[in-house]
Amino acid sequence: MKTALLSVWDKRELLPLGRRLHEEDWQLIASGGTARELEKDGLQVVPVQEITGERELFGGRVKTLHPAIHAGILAPDTKKALGELKERGWPRIDLVVVNLYPFQEMIDRADLSEDEILEFIDIGGAALLRAAAKNYTRVTVLSDPDDYPTDFSVLDKKGYRLEMAYKAFATTAAYDQAISRYFTEHTGTPRQKTHVLHPAQRLRYGENPHQEATFYARKPGGKPFHGTLLQGKALSYNNLLDLEGAWRCVRRFKGPAAAVVKHTSPCGVAEADSPAEALRLALASDPTSAFGSVIACNRTITPAFVDRLGDMFLECLIAPGFSPPTLEPLSQQGNLRLIKAPLEKPLPVRELRTIPGGYLEQEADTGDPEESPRWTVITERDPTPQELTALKFGWQAVMDVKSNAVLLARVEGNKRFTVGIGGGQPNRADCVRMAGLRAGDRAQGAVLASDAFFPFPDGIQLAHELGVTAVVQPGGSIRDPDVIAEADARGLAMLFTHTRHFRH
Repeated sequence: MKTALLSVWDKRELLPLGRRLHEEDWQLIASGGTARELEKDGLQVVPVQEITGERELFGGRVKTLHPAIHAGILAPDTKKALGELKERGWPRIDLVVVNLYPFQEMIDRADLSEDEILEFIDIGGAALLRAAAKNYTRVTVLSDPDDYPTDFSVLDKKGYRLEMAYKAFATTAAYDQAISRYFTEHTGTPRQKTHVLHPAQRLRYGENPHQEATFYARKPGGKPFHGTLLQGKALSYNNLLDLEGAWRCVRRFKGPAAAVVKHTSPCGVAEADSPAEALRLALASDPTSAFGSVIACNRTITPAFVDRLGDMFLECLIAPGFSPPTLEPLSQQGNLRLIKAPLEKPLPVRELRTIPGGYLEQEADTGDPEESPRWTVITERDPTPQELTALKFGWQAVMDVKSNAVLLARVEGNKRFTVGIGGGQPNRADCVRMAGLRAGDRAQGAVLASDAFFPFPDGIQLAHELGVTAVVQPGGSIRDPDVIAEADARGLAMLFTHTRHFRH
């Protein structure tokens, strides 16, 4: 008779599995709540304590951590090993069905104390999984209810047992990583880190067709942006990068906002009284670059928003919702990808990038820190109230533009919008020229936001020639006095934020 050990927190599919094992004449050993659940269904179960000769200790903290259990799992398939088990009266265990306490779910709960959370660190379950997975040449380990077989003939296949062993070790690795991260966050110091990621979607290719690519999620079955693809082709590597920039940008604004992104950098951003008006203004910032772009909106997409799109070619549209009347006209653009993404899900707080030899990790830039110094007017002229409103909008929008980032913005009533954006160039003066080229006559009376300081007065000279009336920048250059003098000579108002927002 073959023997199965069952000890599960997640009791999905437990009873159907138990019944099938009983029908196949397996002996069932189970612990605590698992045994009670099987017995309620009328199945004959051998309690763990009957095998170990010891009752559960400390409210169930110690029950399966006993040589009688682990020897039965770890015994090799030899006569000598079987003899040693028989000599002690311990069973040989052929199948281990275990899943772990939901530690990750517990640390996400705000109503639990630290002591309560620590109780959800599974010791015995993790040890059982590791023991069974190590001995996969003889033992089958099932760590996920979704893997419970209906045909037990697979248990005799070494390849199946190997696949289940891999999954068990991946499960314990992810579990240990969650525990390690929890303790690291409590100590607040950089320590060894293990990032457990789950392959969730094989992408057609990377940035170019010759590059392989995959989307990895933090949790099994995770989706990009925690969202749902409502229509269109599968999202590509480049789509996901552009969408990340657009989604991050619109979430900075409280009012209805739209962002148009091309090659990971915004080419138009606007905030207005309605999503449709925000879209109109964002598209007008750089209609040429908007072709083939991705667009994000921080409000539900309305029919008026869709009307503004017209027959324009887009790659993707991401928003927290789509009103029912919009789905049919949007479906006419068969290749347009629609992503419904929840606004309440937090953005990443850490960013990770690879370099040869290792990784770089940093806090995500979520805006000016709360402890940042107050903005300072450092020119003879103060900004007007309208200029100040435009400068504040421009400062929020410029954070997502690739450095050296320069952005021209305007305000008309409750409408705040970009009219020209320049970024990604080796020098800031060229970015001013680029923003001015895209703005054209709309630069007259606009304000300028720069993600970092102006190293020379030439950027201010160029801005004045474009018709810019006010500037916001971090300051901090050794030539700040020259830059300030240039602004005063041209009659510009200029503010220092004392905070930089490079985005490489």
